[in-house]
Amino acid sequence: MFGLTTLGLFHTVISLIAVAAALIAFFKYKEISWNNGLGKIYVIATVVTCLTGFGIFQHGGFGKPHALGIITLLALAIAALAEQTALLGRLARYVAVIGYSATVLFHMIPAITEASTRLPLGHPLLANAEDPALKTATAVLLALFLIGAALQVRRLRASR
Repeated sequence: MFGLTTLGLFHTVISLIAVAAALIAFFKYKEISWNNGLGKIYVIATVVTCLTGFGIFQHGGFGKPHALGIITLLALAIAALAEQTALLGRLARYVAVIGYSATVLFHMIPAITEASTRLPLGHPLLANAEDPALKTATAVLLALFLIGAALQVRRLRASR
């Protein structure tokens, strides 16, 4: 289906679950947090997405998708550490909220790349992952992340 292997299909379904959990958490709680069910679903599904991604992206060795997976896992670990310990003091809440939010951006980069180079079937929107339109789309995603992060920081400051 859609030119995906069984692992690729599983990876895609899990990543969609993660993104859905993140979006619902943003609307319901204004943030992702391990301290609620949606946050747990998001974090676990994101870890599984990263791990399955390592088995999918086999285009000549270590590449950008692998690096993004590692960065995503590191961001999750830092966010979880900040959220669950007092190690960072007053900054902990900010690091956790922004860290989890950054991982959503990291989900969206390969999602938009894969969708635009595969769909619609037989006539994808873009010829390949090097298309300049993808750089524009990534810039838009980054801008949305920065706006969202600023709003989250503002909300956290107001709640102090």
